[in-house]
Amino acid sequence: MPHAARPRVMAVVDASLELAIARLEGFLAIPAISCDPAHDGDVRRLAEHVRADLERVGFARARLLDLPEGDLASNARRAHPCVAAEWLGAGPTKPTILVYGHLDLQPVKGESWDTPPHTPVRKQTPSGERLYARGAADDMAGWVSWLVALEAWLTHAGELPCNVRLIIEGEEEIGSPNLERFMDAFPDAFTADVMVLTDTENPSVDLPGLTVSLRGLLEVDITCSSATSDVHSGLFGNIVPDPTIALCMLIARLVDDDGRLRILPAPVDAEWLARSVDVPLGDDVVRSAAHLREGVNLLPDRHLTRAAWAWRQPSVTVLSTTLPQPGFEKNAIRREATAVLSFRLAPGQTREAMLEVLERSLKTNPPSGVLVTVNERAGGSMSWDYQAEGPAFDAADRAYKEAWGCVPLRIGVGGSIPFVALFGRRFGSLPLLLNGVMDPQTTAHGPNESLHLGVFHKAIKANVALLEELGEALTGARANV
Repeated sequence: MPHAARPRVMAVVDASLELAIARLEGFLAIPAISCDPAHDGDVRRLAEHVRADLERVGFARARLLDLPEGDLASNARRAHPCVAAEWLGAGPTKPTILVYGHLDLQPVKGESWDTPPHTPVRKQTPSGERLYARGAADDMAGWVSWLVALEAWLTHAGELPCNVRLIIEGEEEIGSPNLERFMDAFPDAFTADVMVLTDTENPSVDLPGLTVSLRGLLEVDITCSSATSDVHSGLFGNIVPDPTIALCMLIARLVDDDGRLRILPAPVDAEWLARSVDVPLGDDVVRSAAHLREGVNLLPDRHLTRAAWAWRQPSVTVLSTTLPQPGFEKNAIRREATAVLSFRLAPGQTREAMLEVLERSLKTNPPSGVLVTVNERAGGSMSWDYQAEGPAFDAADRAYKEAWGCVPLRIGVGGSIPFVALFGRRFGSLPLLLNGVMDPQTTAHGPNESLHLGVFHKAIKANVALLEELGEALTGARANV
């Protein structure tokens, strides 16, 4: 039976949306850019601001988690803090939910914003009102929507329908290099019966999504070498190979006539493919979200849906090259050329399998016998595939049906989110619910990132309902509190 206070809590959320937006804007005003040492103080300042907010709301043990100096990832020069807090007043017979989010931001340097990136600005758009600021949807509003829902329950019901732990990370935008060390150092902060990870997208502003798959990531350096020094192109052109041309020819080997990766294609389940037709990735949506110029065509669908191409197939992108840059021209055949390639791996594929096929494809009969080396770069990510079944996901369906008017679509993400793969590896036996407040117009990681305020409102209401639905559905699963 629903808690008697639930309708009142929902009504309060409706009436106090402007206060929730103001709260979000206060967080967004702090430029917590984790990759930039100049903003290390801002990351900690925001973390302390969040900690104080949680303490004010009524959470116990609201604290900053710090790692000892000697206990850092090998590729980390520092460790930004995590914010941790808990409310365990529902007792040991009720389940414990862990809510994860991240407070750090992507950099904005070099981007062309229409508004100041760290000064939130509201604008009306054809799809509704949006809030523009770096981090508005990735991921500030994701976890702020939970803070608002939790405070509404505590203020107007005096309690939560279940136990809750929160972890707000400060390093997600640099790949979460120390997150597993935080898990090892503070295991009690991560103890839960179900985990809600708030950093993903919805298919549209009217259709919610629960993410159930991610592509993995492999980055490699490919170098073609032909000589020990550059040589005169007039004397040796048409006689000796040009490594730059050979490099281009080798990259072309990897893709078909559409420009899609031809090596290691992934099978797509027929039932999944049939369901993916419902994903709203029409021409207009894709063209707008991808900022395509007039006259540029989308790649042909061939035998798959766009959702299948984006979520269930590997792809390749050229990240950088050492091809001669403007201003550095000379009539010479360069001795070597290098490209950095990024491979997105289909769910279930491994970096090892892709690297093996890649080396075989590039090193077998290279143009004119040029020397080819393939070296994996640090910072890859595992793919992730998940069966979203059971009481926790039934509870999510009910909560979203109440807040959005429809159940969430099970979707994939074409990108790679290292912390999700980590949670999947460490806590794969638990229900993992991946939700968020992004939509196709969010432009996360780019200029003019924005949050649809209607989505923010529905996310808060879904969280209000989800707290009780999970509390009821999972009661009996004794929490380790």
